[in-house]
Amino acid sequence: MLDTTTTDASTMNGTNDPKDWLAAHAVSEVECLVPDMNGVLRGKALPAAKFLKAIEDRALYLPSSAFLVSIDGRYSGSVDEGFAYQDPDMRMVPDVATICLAPGGGPGKAYAFADAFHMDDRPWMASPRHVLRAVLDLYRRRGWRAVVAPELEFYLTAPNPDPDRPVTAPVGRNGRSESVQHPYDMAALEQFEPVIRRLYDYAAAAGLPLDTLIHESGTAQLEINFLHGDALPLADKALLFKRMTRQAAQEGGMQATFMAKPIAAQAGSSMHLHMSVVDEAGNTLFAGRDGADTEMFGHFIGGLQKYIPEVMPLFAPNVNSFRRIRPNHSAPANIEWSHDNRSCGLRVPAGGRTARRVENRLPGADANPYLAIAGSLLCGYLGVEEKIARSTEASGNAYRSRSTLPKTMEEALDRFAACDPVRAVLGEEFFQTYLRVKSVELDLFQSVVTSWERDHLLLKV
Repeated sequence: MLDTTTTDASTMNGTNDPKDWLAAHAVSEVECLVPDMNGVLRGKALPAAKFLKAIEDRALYLPSSAFLVSIDGRYSGSVDEGFAYQDPDMRMVPDVATICLAPGGGPGKAYAFADAFHMDDRPWMASPRHVLRAVLDLYRRRGWRAVVAPELEFYLTAPNPDPDRPVTAPVGRNGRSESVQHPYDMAALEQFEPVIRRLYDYAAAAGLPLDTLIHESGTAQLEINFLHGDALPLADKALLFKRMTRQAAQEGGMQATFMAKPIAAQAGSSMHLHMSVVDEAGNTLFAGRDGADTEMFGHFIGGLQKYIPEVMPLFAPNVNSFRRIRPNHSAPANIEWSHDNRSCGLRVPAGGRTARRVENRLPGADANPYLAIAGSLLCGYLGVEEKIARSTEASGNAYRSRSTLPKTMEEALDRFAACDPVRAVLGEEFFQTYLRVKSVELDLFQSVVTSWERDHLLLKV
């Protein structure tokens, strides 16, 4: 069985005892978090004493339907109707390595992620945390370790209480809303300093490994980079970052959105994933002693090129996601690769031998980080296993390249369902659950009449 109770001493300030850590930080309540298919944090809030007891007796439960909730809150049901109506409990086992303060939630609160298990202690493989673990286990068996670094883009917006009205930029410190692009502009970034400062304070308290922050090309669009590290902890921290960003924005009279394409005339928001692979001693496997790309690196990129078009729902999980992936909309719509070329879906950033990595630029900010990371690493792994050659390096404007990516969510789900090599690794339990949730969401969207249809068809057709 996977060990989900190992303690990272740095997370709990040098103590291996969660009881001591909770007492030292005067924590009275713990939010026990279970990420669902969409990366929505579900779970339970419980007193600290009850949380400690749950670690000891493994008697904390959650209905298994938590993994069948669509993004609009409705249940998507189960292939097994009897199972759906029974809705049996699953066991929530806290991962004490993830305990951290919850600074945006008020004093005396902490977060902890939990893993889902059947009552006989089998992992509940529809859980995104277990899905990512399954992929990482493939690497472990080969004596490899995946190193990742997410980059998350998001928009700060004015409050948007009416979803029928377009999203607008918030008012900054100068009393104005941005109306034009300010990419990398420090003065523009300063307009949101109170929210940014609060966010950094929250992140520091929770131990999030944030690196650089920039103003992106959209109005009030920002990007945060995470320091590179192990995949599972970084996926956890990416979700906590989203939550804390929304809290910090709300306290500043704004809202924050990680929607892939929230504003039609502005750039979409991505979650770029930088990936490298090292051996057990920490030596890079992507560059040789002479600094040249290894054969393994070429096959890793080849696997990304072959399989990304087949697993796009892991990177573009919503109908809105495909509005972002369009040529010349600040998001590649291709699987070309090149050195330091941002028009390519797969970019090899500039850097020395030890920093050799590939950046998957296709995932949106709306993607579930566990599934986006798992999908990226699995595509690369299959490329190495199958010795798939990468294409000739692209040059110039790759936005002009022919796209082999699915153009709609419907096409993407069909191709995903038929991708047998990925399905074999991620498992039928996950595939059936994910496809059911996404198919229900697609059906719900297709039943909505949009404002565009009312505007252009109502009185003309």
